Amino acid sequence: MDLSGKRAMVTGATPGIGVETAHALASAGADVTLAVRRPDAGEAVAADLRVRSGNDAIHIARLDVADLDSVNTFTADWSGPVHILVNNAGIMMLPELERGIRGQEQQFATNYLGHFALALGLHRALAEDGGARLVTVSSSGHLFSPVVFDDLDYRFRPYDPLGAYGQSKTAEVLLAVEADRRWSDEGIRANAHRRQKTPEPYRKTIEQGAATSVFLAASPLVEGIGGRYFEDVNEAPQVTARPTELGVPGVAAYALDAANAERLWNLSTTILS
Repeated sequence: MDLSGKRAMVTGATPGIGVETAHALASAGADVTLAVRRPDAGEAVAADLRVRSGNDAIHIARLDVADLDSVNTFTADWSGPVHILVNNAGIMMLPELERGIRGQEQQFATNYLGHFALALGLHRALAEDGGARLVTVSSSGHLFSPVVFDDLDYRFRPYDPLGAYGQSKTAEVLLAVEADRRWSDEGIRANAHRRQKTPEPYRKTIEQGAATSVFLAASPLVEGIGGRYFEDVNEAPQVTARPTELGVPGVAAYALDAANAERLWNLSTTILS
């Protein structure tokens, strides 16, 4: 692949698969922005990536998707097109109930709502040149909870770290489904995928974990395809029951449901208004 002339952005690109995703895109010639909470740590990563990729066009920008002011500042300051947006940042299974953006449960607020606000804020940039790709990094954790619209924030039910994480990851898939429906006519295609499998026997290297992000961001094999959920560089099969452990393959029907996706989008715009 030759991504020369393309501008890519990866959130949470200081540890793990975010770094490797940025490395792959930069190695193919893309101009890459690492959107990170800690610019000092990001600068060290960027310096290493410039050497490893042979590409000096790697930039650092401060972005904390858990902080709506940070997201709004970032999008207001951005100029020019975005051809690839990889929503990679996230948190996992907070042991105690915490609240974030607009009082929402923190995992939902960080993993989903901050990225939703980012996508909205960059909508014009994504549409500017046409052919943009929006990649949302979800998880097999989505199989542990749908979006519970009647109690998103655990105000009436006991807090469950895995359930809250699962709900946020389902929301991320629904973001891709609805963004693709709304924006595909502008040349923006959106897909979601699971991040690296961690338990045995599903464990992968960091490079393997990043492969599906890179595939969805750049491969001609998914040209014109959107609103789907991928794993292992392939579209995932649907499953019909909750697994007994994290890492089990498959996607739940509720995560791809168009009505759920539209309802969540409308609710999210209300929360942020």
